[in-house]
Amino acid sequence: MRHTIYAIFFLLFCTPLMAQTAKDLSNQDYPYLEKLYLHLHQNPELSFYETNTAKRLAEELRQIGFQVTENFGGTGVVGILKNGPGPTVLIRADMDALPVVEETGKAYASKVTTKDEAGNTVGVMHACGHDVHMSVWTGAARTLAKMKSKWSGTLIMVGQPAEERSGGAKAMLKEGLYSKFPKPDYALAIHVSPTLAAGRIGYRKEYTLANVDFMDITVYGQGGHGAYPHTTIDPIVLSARIITTLQTIVSRETSPLEPAVVTVGAIHGGAKGNVIPNEVHLQLTMRSYSDQVRKNTIEKIGRICRGEAIAAGLPESKFPKLTMRPEETPSTYNDPALTERVVNHFKTTFGPAQIQEVEPSMAGEDFALFGRTEEKVPIFLFWLGTQEASMAEKAAKGDIQLPSLHSSLFCPVPEPTLKTGVAAMAEAALHLFKK
Repeated sequence: MRHTIYAIFFLLFCTPLMAQTAKDLSNQDYPYLEKLYLHLHQNPELSFYETNTAKRLAEELRQIGFQVTENFGGTGVVGILKNGPGPTVLIRADMDALPVVEETGKAYASKVTTKDEAGNTVGVMHACGHDVHMSVWTGAARTLAKMKSKWSGTLIMVGQPAEERSGGAKAMLKEGLYSKFPKPDYALAIHVSPTLAAGRIGYRKEYTLANVDFMDITVYGQGGHGAYPHTTIDPIVLSARIITTLQTIVSRETSPLEPAVVTVGAIHGGAKGNVIPNEVHLQLTMRSYSDQVRKNTIEKIGRICRGEAIAAGLPESKFPKLTMRPEETPSTYNDPALTERVVNHFKTTFGPAQIQEVEPSMAGEDFALFGRTEEKVPIFLFWLGTQEASMAEKAAKGDIQLPSLHSSLFCPVPEPTLKTGVAAMAEAALHLFKK
């Protein structure tokens, strides 16, 4: 009889206390977070226009006791939860979607269309997984609010606009994110992976994402009739020579040990097959990890454009015009000590088999800026698997090609993606709040 009483007492009182781990709470919260995810997925908004999305995230934070500031750095949201003395941990999620028509065929697929800034009607889709990021962000906030007895410090939740246009982080930092709110000791973020199996966590020390720079080049010439090319200086031929020579920056002027990419993604010039135009327009992206390679690449592009213009016989007044776009993103450098600390905790909490070291990516992420201010805040961005396990396995073997991020076919698996993301982000914060 005494044993039966002890067993009943244990089930009624001890088990609930033991269950209050981040993993258990994320599992319990999943129905709520799945509904939130579906809502965000079906109601995407473009960069700098995340008005309704930001309102929803602000309301989510208010409901669980955060002090919330809206419209910070545009549509940005900042939530503060003070819970005694201790470290300050910042968790960031990006809110914007892409001008992509969703073609996943899912019943909950986005059907949103809108006008872009050029007046064109475009579809809108969370093709980069920011709906997952926001749902995980909300779940982590809810979990940490429920576990206040387990940590001490200050939690900052940042809903950031315009990651896809590389302007949101810059705008929030410029408005005083680190001066008007507590300065973080650590900053955390996730990014979905289209190739990792759902339930897995990926990481990379040091450089994990690249410098990304955008450049426009106007190539001038002297137009005329296609029948008399000797009376012209053909900017199309000159552009072709420039495009070809630009590739030698990577293959012959950059160390093979230093990653770099130069891509000419657009070329526009001419209107008729028998008319040589006066100018051609090129659009480029340059990608690298180190700031020195970035600087050298930009300088070499200028040198090549000038040199080819001289070779074509153009006067200096008609040398190509190079314009850098204000959409640059610096490389994301995961602080080695912070990365090792959190990853070791992940391996202890989730098991080593669930944690995977991944290759660095040449994509860009403006979360990098959170670690590049004069405050030198250590940052860590980790990857969250979203793919069906069987599909991820086939892709790893090279049997299939999975849709990439920004694809109209990109389709995360909500479960266990959200559960894993919430538990991982909450565990990372709990671990960092320890003295």
